[in-house]
Amino acid sequence: MIRRLFPSDKNSMLMEVQASQQEALLKYLVDFVKHYYQLHYNPLGLIDDIILEINKEKEYPMEAFEEFYHDLSAVYRFKHGEVQLEFLFDGSTHFEKYTSEWIVYFKQNIHAFCSNKYFLRAVLDISVFHHLDRVAFLAGVRLKYFLTNYFDLKVYKYRGIMEKAS
Repeated sequence: MIRRLFPSDKNSMLMEVQASQQEALLKYLVDFVKHYYQLHYNPLGLIDDIILEINKEKEYPMEAFEEFYHDLSAVYRFKHGEVQLEFLFDGSTHFEKYTSEWIVYFKQNIHAFCSNKYFLRAVLDISVFHHLDRVAFLAGVRLKYFLTNYFDLKVYKYRGIMEKAS
């Protein structure tokens, strides 16, 4: 079942691209956040308990990031998801074009999000520190709240995307 979050959310090819890239991009998210945290909050490379735990974790519960990924995907479709296909003169397919544009958009946003320490903490809470308990769930809620404030949009599961009331 395809979940449409706004009236013109009908770009099924873009939805397919986003679904196909989910696993790789979520892994990128966690790996980039870990790297960013160590670069900016431990520039001397000192090894303590926190850094050991961050470096030790290799497997992450990606299910905890799925709602964040779906919400960011919906925001992208809301802001950039044209339904009308354009002519491509470079020999690539629309699927390839959507894939490259989505990956660039996702990575740019992750880089921008990392400047917020609450975003970093939420991702690390889910992936490294508390991925098996309620703290991970609450961190997922913080990620949703972060997206809401960052884009000034509310993403509802059943009502769809709405502009945030000022």
